[in-house]
Amino acid sequence: MSEMIVTTGNDIPGKKLKVLGIVRGNTVRSRHIGRDIMASFKMIVGGEIKTFTDLISHSRDEAYNRMIEEAKKLNADGIIAMRFGTSSIMAGSSELLAYGTAVKFL
Repeated sequence: MSEMIVTTGNDIPGKKLKVLGIVRGNTVRSRHIGRDIMASFKMIVGGEIKTFTDLISHSRDEAYNRMIEEAKKLNADGIIAMRFGTSSIMAGSSELLAYGTAVKFL
């Protein structure tokens, strides 16, 4: 199977599409107390909080890959209208969600 096409657009130019349904992938992450202490110091002097950037980046990749796996189970060729969402679950933890519409090329 070739690489799955994923786009934030509502179509794929040059392709006729059959909608298979919504696919999603998510992950819930919590912060680490040691990282929070270091982040607090960084907030005093300013600048990027690299540990949080890395945490969010890894979470985004994991949610995205889980969405792709769900689309593969439907034998999808692509995903259109792909989006990321985030929400707070409780203090110190959050969910990252990747979702879109799985499609088959006709």
